[in-house]
Amino acid sequence: MTSLYVRPSGFVYGPDATLALESGAGLPLAGGPACWTMALVSEDRGTTWTPRKAAALKASRDDDVAGWVNRLSASRKPVAGLAMDTCYIMGIVNTTPDSFSDGGVNADAGKAVENARAMAQAGAVLLDVGGESTRPGSDPVDEVEEWRRIEPVISTLVADGLKVSCDTRKAAIMHKVTRAGVAMINDVSALTYDSGALDATASSGLPVCLMHAQGDPKTMQKDPQYDNVVLDVYDWLDARIETVVASGVSRDLIIADPGIGFGKTFAHNLELMAALSLFHGLGVPVMLGASRKGFIGSVTGEKVAANRQTGSATAALIGAMSGTQFVRVHDVPATRHALSMWQATTAQQQN
Repeated sequence: MTSLYVRPSGFVYGPDATLALESGAGLPLAGGPACWTMALVSEDRGTTWTPRKAAALKASRDDDVAGWVNRLSASRKPVAGLAMDTCYIMGIVNTTPDSFSDGGVNADAGKAVENARAMAQAGAVLLDVGGESTRPGSDPVDEVEEWRRIEPVISTLVADGLKVSCDTRKAAIMHKVTRAGVAMINDVSALTYDSGALDATASSGLPVCLMHAQGDPKTMQKDPQYDNVVLDVYDWLDARIETVVASGVSRDLIIADPGIGFGKTFAHNLELMAALSLFHGLGVPVMLGASRKGFIGSVTGEKVAANRQTGSATAALIGAMSGTQFVRVHDVPATRHALSMWQATTAQQQN
């Protein structure tokens, strides 16, 4: 556990970012198109945060500071054949009958394939297929049923030539989807649920997204507690990444997800959303999965999850502006429109 934390801020984009980099006033954010010119620095586990200029941090001779600057600025290696220089949309394809967000609209394999193809057409670069609900209060699904739900969907989408991710916690499913040709594994337990998951992932050679969750889905929303949610989640992911790397998974194949909604209160989720840039300090690509979640409903007053498209697209936009490389969403067209408008306007800066 570290006592030093550096959270980039003062972001600029487009031609403004180029000027900031050329002048030495800014540093690239995870090697992407955004540039950070300021940062908030804490040396007492978040009790106080001090604003510092990015240029001053780069000039520091302190090894810990230099380590943070290098991790925050360095380019990430490609993931699943995708250059990590922009924000990609991952479309959610839940084949479960009890999804919190869509009421089982993709429980039929044919309908799931149809909807997934529409997501790809609308701008989803990855399609995340899952057969086990991990909504608050949900029960585990056995391996046979999970595979029955996802196999026809994954096999068809892979045959279409689409990039498919599998949302699973089980080693046996990981082995099967690796043979089926998926491009990524997405585990909400960060490979802790199944004792064989570490070996399954290492042997697959696939990228894996490690998500933070406090507790299991059945009980995770029963009064979750943290000393400091942002730093506690950061430290947990940092330690978990080291464990996974030690098991034989290349660091270049790891993506980190702070786990919005998984064992977090409304306030916790907002704190994590506001501090997303800190997670670039992990030195790996970052994924944000906030789509349609309860905290969005609490902010907007929309009680029906499927009607939270606007709030969800806004959350995804916050993620992109914070430099996240992936946003995992249900509403691909709305998200693509929001990102396209932001990217088009930032490209016009300094004109």
